[in-house]
Amino acid sequence: MMVSSGQSAGGEASAPPVGVATPLYGFQPPVGTPYRLEVTTIEDFFADHDDWPWNPPRPGRATFHYLILVTSGVLEHDVDHVTRTVGPGQWLWVRPGHTQCWHPPGTATGPFILFEPAVLRAGTARLLTGVTAHDAPAVLTPRPDDAPWANRTALQLLDEHRALGRRPLDLHHALRRSLLEVLLLRLAHSPGTTASPPPAAHGGRRATVHRQFLDALELHFRELHRVEDYARLLGCSVRTLTRAAQDVAGTGARQVVDERRLLEARRLLGPAGWTARAVAVHLGFPDAADFGRFFRNHTGLTPAAYAAQAEHQENSSGPDTDPGP
Repeated sequence: MMVSSGQSAGGEASAPPVGVATPLYGFQPPVGTPYRLEVTTIEDFFADHDDWPWNPPRPGRATFHYLILVTSGVLEHDVDHVTRTVGPGQWLWVRPGHTQCWHPPGTATGPFILFEPAVLRAGTARLLTGVTAHDAPAVLTPRPDDAPWANRTALQLLDEHRALGRRPLDLHHALRRSLLEVLLLRLAHSPGTTASPPPAAHGGRRATVHRQFLDALELHFRELHRVEDYARLLGCSVRTLTRAAQDVAGTGARQVVDERRLLEARRLLGPAGWTARAVAVHLGFPDAADFGRFFRNHTGLTPAAYAAQAEHQENSSGPDTDPGP
């Protein structure tokens, strides 16, 4: 499996105390694994890692995608502090930057694909913007006419990945990348997802900047809070970034940053049950009072009132309810 900072990238580092930063992991495949893509199985992952990282649960975030097909059994996995239950024929997709946490090994089997966004060709990546978006569904159920093809393609990808050395390395990688892209394009048409078309020619540059902004924000929203920080990270001006956000999303870049921090706060105060002080530390606020003002200005509720409301909704609707958008 992949490792990062001495730990497997499939599970995350030691469980942080409440309010301590959730670690972010980069992609580092095993020696001999080429080109930003690794394929294994759920059962091999469980077998290779014994009781780590699910005993105790160890949440974390990654800079790459986790894509799992459950062919038999049931998989439970936390994505953004909500437990997702994935059954046979369904896919779990954890995108870069999402907080995730493994449950103890269960009965699930199936292919487990890990890949960096850069492994996709630019044209394919544009066609997949709807399904790779950070707010796309974590659990996908492909359409009946796509499901058998997607399943077979995943198994072909696993077979090709295991065939390292059978063909020249460049051909081996080209086959793996092509199979991955075919698979993702099939999944892009699952119910509940919207495959976005390529941006119009006149708006292509700004659409690209906006997509890069969202990617950077998902990875750094906890430590970078100013539009200037993201403009510097992306190598553009604040004006360019602001215009991109306004053209594509109809809102200011600062509002995009604030909304992402607010979304994380809602998730932590709701299903995760964190305190306002812990959330303030996690999101980089100077103190709980400063976070409280930010949260109240955006929602009209204090963190405590929102947490109470979320608890009431969870008790009324079941444990998988996410009170925040």
